[in-house]
Amino acid sequence: MADTCGQVLLGSGLTVLSHPLMYIKVLVQVGHEPLPPTLGRNMFGRQVYQLPGLFAYAKHIIKIDGKSGLFKGLTPRLFAGTVGTIVHSRVLQVHTYLISSPSQMVGSSQKAEDGSLQHVVNETTKEMIARSCATIVTHPFHVITLRCMVQFIGREVKYRSVVLFSVVFLLRFAHLIIFFGLIPRLLGDVLSLWICNMLAHLINTHAIDDSTSHTGEIKNCSQAVTGFFASMLTYPFVLVSNLMAVNNCGLAGGLPPYAAVYPNWLHCWSHLSREGNMSRGNSLFFRKLPAGKMYAIEQKRFF
Repeated sequence: MADTCGQVLLGSGLTVLSHPLMYIKVLVQVGHEPLPPTLGRNMFGRQVYQLPGLFAYAKHIIKIDGKSGLFKGLTPRLFAGTVGTIVHSRVLQVHTYLISSPSQMVGSSQKAEDGSLQHVVNETTKEMIARSCATIVTHPFHVITLRCMVQFIGREVKYRSVVLFSVVFLLRFAHLIIFFGLIPRLLGDVLSLWICNMLAHLINTHAIDDSTSHTGEIKNCSQAVTGFFASMLTYPFVLVSNLMAVNNCGLAGGLPPYAAVYPNWLHCWSHLSREGNMSRGNSLFFRKLPAGKMYAIEQKRFF
């Protein structure tokens, strides 16, 4: 219990610190560009038209809503993080109890050795189950978080009482959760986890000499690198999931003419792929002007 409480407190602190970044990323993901392109220089010193980066976007939000405006959607996100951490911890405990029960101890002599491929597969499977359960339970509150953020586009206040509305939302629309981006979110999480762990295992097994000093630090570094690489590969799943969470939800940011309406996440994926927008919002620095797009000042987006 103490470990779970510590994880909740640490996770909540990181959530508060990272929330403005997520808020701006979500607005960019849905295509909201409140500031026109400006002439600047890229990392190679060449003059190019660039889109406003993280800090310019943050200043724009503060100018309209104040500093507190950077924390829209924080309450349901904190709630989702707390519940998700508890569910994740409980599922791991149950899994450990089932594995260590007397009925499972018969084959204990065949237990996978630490660092072996079978051990990595077992641990990844256990983590996948725990993460998936936490994601499914907290997804309605994740949807509310995104919709609270997207309200900035149309200046709506539909999701003002976020906690009460989240409970009502969960009770009334839980059976429709499949349409709110759950499937691509689960797929992205699972693929990212397996890619990260399998690549880290290959690197640790074939590229790192265990006889050298600082082997533990090197392996931790390889885990971080593979995690970043996996997140880059699976980013389209995150983008599609977030867009489906606000798709046709009654907010300006999820309705025509500002945004297209998708019947399912596969149509959303196909449309983004055709438009060349599969990486939209992936970077908030050095954002280049989309090729072949025109900026509409009135609607504050590209066409």
